[in-house]
Amino acid sequence: MAKFLTGNRLNTEIEDILEKAYLQLILISPYIKLHERYISVLKSKINLPELELTVVFGKNEDDLSKSLKAEDLKFFTEFPNIEIRYEKRLHAKYYANENAALITSMNLYSFSQDNNIEAGILTKSSLLGNLTGGLLTPFTGGDSFEAEAFEYFGRVVQQADLLYKKIPVFESSLMGLKKRYKGSTVVTDKINEFFNKNNKTPDKKEYNRPNSITNSNKPVQTTNGYCIRTGREIPFNTKKPFSDEAYNSWLKFKNEEYPEKYCHFSGEPSNGETSFAKPILKKNWQKARDIHRL
Repeated sequence: MAKFLTGNRLNTEIEDILEKAYLQLILISPYIKLHERYISVLKSKINLPELELTVVFGKNEDDLSKSLKAEDLKFFTEFPNIEIRYEKRLHAKYYANENAALITSMNLYSFSQDNNIEAGILTKSSLLGNLTGGLLTPFTGGDSFEAEAFEYFGRVVQQADLLYKKIPVFESSLMGLKKRYKGSTVVTDKINEFFNKNNKTPDKKEYNRPNSITNSNKPVQTTNGYCIRTGREIPFNTKKPFSDEAYNSWLKFKNEEYPEKYCHFSGEPSNGETSFAKPILKKNWQKARDIHRL
């Protein structure tokens, strides 16, 4: 039976869908910035290789980071059995596990959860399927509305661009009666390529200005640097190679090896070869060392 939900009941049911997912979890939302409550629940699922997680986001072709925050993207890639997809036309929101599904107006976005007037329709039935495999197997209690919604969002998943896919590897034991998880294999990873291709490149004067200028062949030292996440000009400081906003974002996880987008010294795109631990591209290190006396 379908239920109409608003307010706290809507938030609670989304959390319940996350909590009770053991075989399959589908998160379809144009904008994703996970609330701390949802992160806490999902962390309890991160070591379940049998759980197939599918994430679809969309919108913001010119700046995809507005649709899926970098810290949430990194968090999702830590799951052992996951697909991440992008659909530029996406506006619908759909959250489901193997036993329940929610069609709603609310993005999987912390601001929406805390501030907006939202509503949704929850269905609970014995529907078990595999969206990514194109299967739908209703077996007791499901009605046409639930089946049609499940099948429709299955097509949405299939038509979205696949950016990342990681699959678990199992080893059979006891003559095939048991299986042991050995680890996961990344079979598709287009994340850096996709984000670099689709995000607007900052104005060249923001990221490609030289760190020294020449007048009559005499170098004049400057102290500017560039945020390794946004490419914006900031004071040169290898201990804090971020703008204030980017630094506050980085502090949430404090991953010193997380791949960033720009070189702190030159501002040029680094294609993931820079990080908090190594904010300067290797080819620029000697020049940065000479100019800034590192």
